Amino acid sequence: MKQILEEPRIHDPAVTGVFLILGTLLAFFLNHITSSIIDVSSIYILSVVVIARLTSRYIYGIIASVISILCINFFFTYPYMHIDFTLAGYPVAFISMLVISFFMSAATTNLKEQSLIIAVREKQLAAAEKEKMRANLLRAISHDLRTPLTSIIGNTNIYMDHSGLLSEEEKKTLVKNIKEDADWLLNMVENILTVTRIHTSGAKVTKSMEPIEEVVSEAVQRLQKRIPSARVNVRVPDDFLMIPMDAMLIEQVIINLIENAVMHSQSTKPTDLYVTCEENSVSFHVRDYGIGIPGYKLPDIFNGTGTDTSAAPDGKRGMGIGLSICKSIIDAHDGIIMAYNMDIGAEFCFTLPKDGGTDTEV
Repeated sequence: MKQILEEPRIHDPAVTGVFLILGTLLAFFLNHITSSIIDVSSIYILSVVVIARLTSRYIYGIIASVISILCINFFFTYPYMHIDFTLAGYPVAFISMLVISFFMSAATTNLKEQSLIIAVREKQLAAAEKEKMRANLLRAISHDLRTPLTSIIGNTNIYMDHSGLLSEEEKKTLVKNIKEDADWLLNMVENILTVTRIHTSGAKVTKSMEPIEEVVSEAVQRLQKRIPSARVNVRVPDDFLMIPMDAMLIEQVIINLIENAVMHSQSTKPTDLYVTCEENSVSFHVRDYGIGIPGYKLPDIFNGTGTDTSAAPDGKRGMGIGLSICKSIIDAHDGIIMAYNMDIGAEFCFTLPKDGGTDTEV
């Protein structure tokens, strides 16, 4: 990292020259008003500090300090427009400014080095966190795909090997189970495509002003086509609300959260979907009245570990991939998503800002 800081940059001499010229012009202006050599010296010291901060080597601050002393001597001390090294106190002023420049250059260079180290560490931590998220998603995907596939293969084998022994009702049940698992796989593929889109390098979430009521209505309709038995109570504010979002992605979040409540709450009561409006944001709440979320899952519920990958292949479908995708989508919208247990059941809530611009880099 030191090597990076010490690499010569073409614009360093230009920065030094520009700020010395600006400092000299400002010193002339100030000297015309106050006629104070102390004020003039302060301007040059400020120029030296700025140069030391913006350049990559100590030498530019020292060069600026030497030139500043010469400019003060040449332009602002009698006899004007002449260099006179015999002026009283000049050697002390020269050495003092050199010392100030050296320490300022050292301090600013060290500050830049520390900033670079912090930036590199933050980048490494972000990369490690992203890799951890990717690993968790892969584990969740492998389990969540394997579960319905195993069920489909098992039911298909039963149908083919024992078709003559099965009643019509049993055959219908097997076909129904195969269809449900196939629908689940289709939903999984949609989720995987969504997360791939969000994590693709350079991809953007394109936002446009969308009416809340229409987005909620479309999400519920899509869910009920997928799960006809799902019952959802919807409440939205009376006021007409529009906020910037990618409507398709936010609908996917709502569908994932409601489907999660329907599939995992073990409740016979309808799921509540309601919207609340704050001064600078709008919040979407999905509330169920079931068994709640196990306490040990709450801290990591959105990072892809909601699926118990140690479970049997034909075990209950997990909820990790869908929730981790919800978080990715909400993060891309500069929003917040949370989950918490209520007295009865659990609630998921995500909040979107009312002023979110149009396009957000993911």
